[in-house]
Amino acid sequence: MTAFTQIVLDKIDGVATITLDRPEKMNAFTGRMGAEIAAAIDDTDADDEVRAVIVTGRGERAFCAGADLTPEDGGSVFSDPSAVDDLADERVRDGGGRLTLRLFSSRKPLIGACNGVAVGVGATMQLPFDIRLCSENARFGFVFARRGIVPEAASSWFLPRLVGMQTALEWCMTGRIFDADEALDRGLVRSVHPQGELMDAAMGIAREIADNTSAVSVAMTRAMLWRLGAGGHPMDAHRIDSRAIYRLSRSEDAKEGIASFLEKRPPAYPDTVSANMPDFYPWWKEPTYE
Repeated sequence: MTAFTQIVLDKIDGVATITLDRPEKMNAFTGRMGAEIAAAIDDTDADDEVRAVIVTGRGERAFCAGADLTPEDGGSVFSDPSAVDDLADERVRDGGGRLTLRLFSSRKPLIGACNGVAVGVGATMQLPFDIRLCSENARFGFVFARRGIVPEAASSWFLPRLVGMQTALEWCMTGRIFDADEALDRGLVRSVHPQGELMDAAMGIAREIADNTSAVSVAMTRAMLWRLGAGGHPMDAHRIDSRAIYRLSRSEDAKEGIASFLEKRPPAYPDTVSANMPDFYPWWKEPTYE
């Protein structure tokens, strides 16, 4: 993908910002937008200068008002229009799920700055973010049952892990819209901010990561917490913890972490995600759609 038309990708001082950029349609989601976000994550993963990624929407009304129900190309809204006999056919795959799986596999921490309405895929695409903040005017809705479909974007895996099964079931079975305070109370977002302060708050977290942590440590930590938290036994985590501590304790970053602490100065970690991930990473086999 050579050019973005529905998002904007900016990079400043180690922090990338992905902005959904269809304000005339309240940043409604299209297949093109999903592909562009995934391509932007490919870019930030490959750029060792990027230490954290913020995702937000253009304007003060909406982060993303869900799928574009009136696509300009006249195409299908929810799924590929092709008739197939085999449900393992790639054309059956949900576009929102393709995106959230790519977000899930990001090597850089993802921070959501939800600046307004977020319904349908506008809500579910935020679930793989590591930290979610929202503005006071944010509204959320898992509205699928009110559109005759079901939760998509692998949200049946993500949402209960974030807010618990009872809340996930209530929100998805009623399909009702709820406000920022409820999102905070139920654990969907970390904090609620005045619109004018939202990006500063998100940038503050991004800077905390970019200025003080090892990129390799953060990439490993992200993978470990997302992937091992659903394991069947703590031995699964102990196995990876032990290997990671053994390898990383011998790294240049570990030496710098100790030296900067003892010398009471900011760290300057030399290792990079592209070159210095431990030799057993990734430790999992990526499942395929079948």
